[in-house]
Amino acid sequence: MSKALDHLRLMARNNAYANRRLCEACCLLTRQEFEADRSGFFPSIRQTLNHNLEVDRYYIDAVEEGGQGRSVFGAPHPETAARLKAAQEEADRRLIAFCDGLRAEDLERTVAQDRGPRGVFFETVANTLLHLFQHQIHHRGQAHAMLAGTGVRPPQLDEFFLEFDRHETAQEYL
Repeated sequence: MSKALDHLRLMARNNAYANRRLCEACCLLTRQEFEADRSGFFPSIRQTLNHNLEVDRYYIDAVEEGGQGRSVFGAPHPETAARLKAAQEEADRRLIAFCDGLRAEDLERTVAQDRGPRGVFFETVANTLLHLFQHQIHHRGQAHAMLAGTGVRPPQLDEFFLEFDRHETAQEYL
């Protein structure tokens, strides 16, 4: 097995673990708290996490060559934290399955990404996945910071890779 494939597979699992922990915390919020205006790139926890879900769907579709392209952005956003959690878990399962099915030669395969008026660009599967993970981390951090402004304690999201510090729920992803 290649180190690159191992890394991507672990990142997909870490991604699912962190999304689940954050979404579980958000499920403890009232709907008003979930939707409340807050400081961030997107103005609420709900909008931030829905953005992550949309972008996951976009890039997962791209690497799967599913053909949906930008139409994924037209799907209705889940309105509650519980529905968003379920939708994110489905996207995370797809991503893990995709990464588990990768072969070394797939990493350099290019896939089309429709950028609207800017045109269609081709990126490698490896770079697309790396970007997807970085995007998730970036916006999850923003939602995590927003959560700190509520009565719900933000969960640890980085207790995944190191055995001595691994959260007990992380084990089910390994």
